[in-house]
Amino acid sequence: MLIGCVAYQDGKKLGDISVEQIPEYLQRPRCFVWVALNDPSPAELAEMQKAFELHPLAVEDALLGHQRPKIEEYGDSLFAVLHLIEPSNGEYHVGEVAIFAGPRYVVSVRNHAQKGFADVRARCEREPHLLRQGPGYVLYALIDSVVDRYFPILDKLEDDLDGIEQRIFAPEGAPRDNIEALYALKQHLMVMKHAVAPLLEGVSNLSGARVPVLCVKITEYFRDIYDHLLRLNQTADSIRDTIATAISVNLSMVTLQESETMKRLAAYAALLAIPTMIAGIYGMNFEHMPELKWHYGYAISLLFMGAIDVLLYIRFKRTKWL
Repeated sequence: MLIGCVAYQDGKKLGDISVEQIPEYLQRPRCFVWVALNDPSPAELAEMQKAFELHPLAVEDALLGHQRPKIEEYGDSLFAVLHLIEPSNGEYHVGEVAIFAGPRYVVSVRNHAQKGFADVRARCEREPHLLRQGPGYVLYALIDSVVDRYFPILDKLEDDLDGIEQRIFAPEGAPRDNIEALYALKQHLMVMKHAVAPLLEGVSNLSGARVPVLCVKITEYFRDIYDHLLRLNQTADSIRDTIATAISVNLSMVTLQESETMKRLAAYAALLAIPTMIAGIYGMNFEHMPELKWHYGYAISLLFMGAIDVLLYIRFKRTKWL
């Protein structure tokens, strides 16, 4: 579906145009066209391919979707694919945006994502001195917007991890629930890693030694995006390491709880062992046994068993087995 088709000249908006008018505006000096599509049909993409002479391999990637984030160069044009991550009900919905950028055009193709880029278009139109740089600046603004959307997601992952860590050491903590929460957090983190890590190399090429012509005048802007991606990637790595540590600590806490339970069971077994032994000996009913005919034998045996159990209980309490 066509969202917008706008012509710009010298950093200023000329106005909305129809697809049929695109060739006319491409002939104007210092003019470029910015087209935005949302879940386009093959026919719509074919129309854009014809109007802007888009590379067929890039068009095929945009049409099929499910691409790894990347930035590729086709002659004097660039093709970028970025993941759009949208949290919803505890799950991460992953969409894509494919961006075609050439000397006289920008085509953004959004697939399976709810939030668009109207704010990016408004931002560019508020900065005509930068928009004058042409499609290269629009490419930067789109990539920068997508990367900025990653920061709140990582912040939320860090907050969730802090909450799980607190529950691990809570007396009423549930180890199984903690493990499930940690693994769910790890899965979400991997979604972020798959979106961020592949972009590092692609964006670095836009501000490195051999910069595409489209980005020559704005390399410092792409360098800023690279710094953001580097920070996101480092934060994701840090969270991943902390999750691994938290899983190990949680398993250790489970082992400690089991050890405490075993100690309590052993202590209670010892408290029962002495009376059981004495009762077992006198229950053998031999004819010649000490104190068997004694009048106070029954009471004394009970007191003796009780005294032994009290001493054992105090001992176990001091050693924190009970």
